[in-house]
Amino acid sequence: MESSLSSLHDHHHLTPSLNFRTGNPLRSQSSKRSSLRTPKLGFRISSTISSSTTQQDKAAASSVYVPTPQSRDLRTPHSGYHFDGTTRKFFEGWYFKVSIPERRQSFCFMYSVENPAFQKPLTALELAQNGQRSTGVGAQILGAYDKYICQYSEESQNFWGSREELMLGNTFIAEKQSKPPNKEVPPKEFDSRVVEGFQVTPLWHQGSIRDDGRSDYVETVPTARWEYSTRPIYGWGDVGSKQKSTAGWLAAFPVFEPHWQICMAGWIEWDGERFEFEDAPSYSEKNWGGAFPRKWFWVQCNVFEGATGEVALTAGGGLRQLPGLTETFENAALIGVHYGGKFYEFVPWNGLVSWEVAPWGYWSIVAENETYMVELEATTEDPGTTLRAPTSEAGLAPACKDTCFGDLKLKMWERRYDGSKGKMILDVTSNMAAVEVGGGPWFSTWKGKTTTPELLSRALRVPVDVEGVYNLVPLLKPPGL
Repeated sequence: MESSLSSLHDHHHLTPSLNFRTGNPLRSQSSKRSSLRTPKLGFRISSTISSSTTQQDKAAASSVYVPTPQSRDLRTPHSGYHFDGTTRKFFEGWYFKVSIPERRQSFCFMYSVENPAFQKPLTALELAQNGQRSTGVGAQILGAYDKYICQYSEESQNFWGSREELMLGNTFIAEKQSKPPNKEVPPKEFDSRVVEGFQVTPLWHQGSIRDDGRSDYVETVPTARWEYSTRPIYGWGDVGSKQKSTAGWLAAFPVFEPHWQICMAGWIEWDGERFEFEDAPSYSEKNWGGAFPRKWFWVQCNVFEGATGEVALTAGGGLRQLPGLTETFENAALIGVHYGGKFYEFVPWNGLVSWEVAPWGYWSIVAENETYMVELEATTEDPGTTLRAPTSEAGLAPACKDTCFGDLKLKMWERRYDGSKGKMILDVTSNMAAVEVGGGPWFSTWKGKTTTPELLSRALRVPVDVEGVYNLVPLLKPPGL
């Protein structure tokens, strides 16, 4: 798993099909989900809602685009695309979340590519040589009021990703007489060449997709369009310091898959076709490897009450397969907290992470390292929305349940020499936490804790600068690092 934090600024667009309502965004709505208490974070709204997007709005939106620089601060290791060109089973997935506290609504954009060595469904000969493989590119959005949209293609020849940077895109349908982009392009050029598709970089995100009708089990919207800029604020580390790999330096190698890296989180300025906001929290992360864990849970939030300054939380864990011929699995989990420019990391090789997670509705995760202790508890009465994830058996299939309407309590303390709780550092709450359970089976509450062999734990604590080593011999540098 891999990750980092960012801030989005400037204008963003969502079509009316996402069912935003006109009116004052701070006024209570008839929907239960939008009428609850608004976090008092002091976010500034740059204007009230407009009923349509004017040409002036569109010009303003396109004017904020900034091309991705060759080098940038806060780049997290493993931001790039990890496909190595081989035919081994492989997927990569990206997740971008935008929260609008004034409306207690969030938009979660999810992209995935599966087995890109085969750009079209496998032929009979390829199936005989390689076995069953799912192929293609998917784009999903879990949006306002937990409504959903999904567009998927079994072909990936119009997908592109940068080996060095968080840059990717795909064209589902191109404009007539236009060639699909194979790299980042300016917004106007993207609009002139792409009818349905997306592109995303650390500084920019835009796209347009149409629901393909495969999700009759959930409430969907027919179309979605968006366009917004981002400004990175945090990575996976202290502000001003070199950013870390979420899974330690072993994430550079194809073991202990899937990997996870949080690529962004922070503040964004959001402008929709009916809304124009400033300073709304944003977050992103990515996964890559052979397949998702057999079973997993996840909690993420960066909209809190009760803190002086910004707070961002990411917590997750899963049952993942170890390399080898036998089906051996291990518990893996982590908690990362950004607060006041400092990063608090709780991972198996610097402490202990334990959890109690219900099949749905309850997440309790506790962790400690040598100097700090943290506890979080999330609950929800929302029924959740079933989302898709890359699976080794069925490709992009319904595999997890999410909601962005979780109630969360987060507490953190200094750890005393005797292992007890010392000075309290953080005591905050939220009613906008994103929560998820996936895989399975989930017959009952899952109680577990991380178990890392001492030899591996010691190895991961060694400060190995893998990126620096490979920079000395760039020809050997793995893709994505």
